[in-house]
Formats: sequence, structure tokens, C-alpha cells
Amino acid sequence: MRCFFGPDRMGALPDVSVPDCSVEDWQAVLDLVEARGWEFQYSAGEAVLPMPRAETVLARPVDAECPSLRVRPAADMLVIFRFPDDDVIDFAVDLRELEGQERLDVFCGFLQEIGRHLAKPVLMDPEGDHGHPVLGFDVEADRVVLLAEPPVM
Repeated sequence: MRCFFGPDRMGALPDVSVPDCSVEDWQAVLDLVEARGWEFQYSAGEAVLPMPRAETVLARPVDAECPSLRVRPAADMLVIFRFPDDDVIDFAVDLRELEGQERLDVFCGFLQEIGRHLAKPVLMDPEGDHGHPVLGFDVEADRVVLLAEPPVM
């Protein structure tokens, strides 16, 4: 799997998404973050705010700044959720925080928790290359799996 996880392969901040979502799915993720006790910080622009309800943040005016939710599923791992719209849950992770099998296992556990909680696939694409996932939570397999063949060296 190392061939997929170098910044030269996926960019520093690969895109992770859960397609075909709703406001209810977004709320389920926000509730999961709080229920699991993961450290988080929600902000809009420079303002740090309490965790909002999904319907509130997703109903913001079109010209409003896009807020972010910074979540730490582990002490040295940060994922950043963005709220572009309600039909896709979108977040990024810094690959430099996933170095080593132990860190990758923690991240895969995070993807699995979200996927199981929503009963939906969670897909990781190289930075800026949506539609070509290399890793993801497979609902039927009930685990995180490789979704692409390693490149030929």
C-alpha cells in the first residue's frame, strides 16, 4: 500500500468523501464526533463556534464563508471536514500524519467508524482527482479496502 500513500502519489491532502448523503447523514457524523469524544474545533472564518446542527450550517447563505470542522480522531491525526453542500460529506487528511502502519490503521478505523455509522462507502481520492478512489470503506465487506491496483513500477 505504500505506493499509494506518498505525497508524490496522492498529494499532501487527499480528498475523502461519502457520496449520496443528506442533511441527516451530516448530522449523524456531527453526532458521532461528539459521541466518540474526539477533540474538535468548528470555525467559520476566524470565529471559533460551538458545534452547529447540520441543517443550520448547510442552510447558510450562498455567499457565506464555508466553515470547517477540525477533528482529531487520534492525538497526532487531524481531519478537516468541509461543508460545501448536503449531498456529499467531504474531508481531508494530511498524509504526513499517516506514516507507519499503526497510524494508517488508526485512520482506517476512523473511515470504518464513519462508514459503519452511515452504512455508506467512504472513498479516498488523490488530492484534486475526484472519481478515482484508491482506498475506502466497503459497506458489503464491512472493512476498508484498496479500490485501485498499485501502479506498475
